[in-house]
Amino acid sequence: MVRERKRYHRGRKKKSGAGYVVILTAAIVVFCISAFQIYRILTGYHRGRAEYDRIRKAAVQVIDWKETSDGSGTEYASAWIDFEQLLAINPDTVGWLRFDPEPAQIDYPIVQGPDNDLYLNKTFSANENTVGAIFVNAYNRPDFSDRNTIIYGHRMNDSSMFHDLKKYQDKSFWEANPYFYIYTPDGKELTYHIYSAGVVKDVSDTYLTEFESDEAFQKFLDMTKETSGFDTGVQVDTEDTVVTLSTCTSAGSDDRFVVRGVKEAEKPTRKPE
Repeated sequence: MVRERKRYHRGRKKKSGAGYVVILTAAIVVFCISAFQIYRILTGYHRGRAEYDRIRKAAVQVIDWKETSDGSGTEYASAWIDFEQLLAINPDTVGWLRFDPEPAQIDYPIVQGPDNDLYLNKTFSANENTVGAIFVNAYNRPDFSDRNTIIYGHRMNDSSMFHDLKKYQDKSFWEANPYFYIYTPDGKELTYHIYSAGVVKDVSDTYLTEFESDEAFQKFLDMTKETSGFDTGVQVDTEDTVVTLSTCTSAGSDDRFVVRGVKEAEKPTRKPE
């Protein structure tokens, strides 16, 4: 009986040891898969940032110039965008978006596809990548002349694309950086004064682009002010046009963070000599 018990106990140890090996092997497999997924994500981030850095260096020249004297001209920072080069890379190009001075990372070409899915995982140069592109709502006119034009972009974890829009949660950041600029292929710089920023649902009326009357548009404008995280005091009325910058949040899959600007000025750009 003693010998049988010893053999029995040795069998249990062998089974326990085998179970440990299985668990350890499974843990190693899970670790390897996770490490590979992280590597793929980080590699995608790096490739996306590198691509947009190359495009930015090739197509954008920041310049300073003063308007001809007419009693109201003042110095301001501007830029010249080589749209001829951009359109050769991607015929879907409709503009360029930049902030000055911050968030300086948001400095990208704008495209418009046949639908709102194409550029979710396709970069400006048509490479498959989760960073996607900055794109105008497919149902808007491409010249930013609609009463509300929507521009989408991902909130990437490496601080690229529309990640830094979230800085507009703080009024102090808005006070220091109340404008963004859109450059168009026909040689214009459009200045937008940010009048509202906050979290909305993905089914919010924020995403309306057509309005049957001035009254309907005024109701929309009132809503955009009410859903802002703070009062900017910037005036907007039915004669204005608005651009809404939209990105996702970390709060939930149906939440969006939006920054809304009203067009305040339109000026021609100048090619640097």
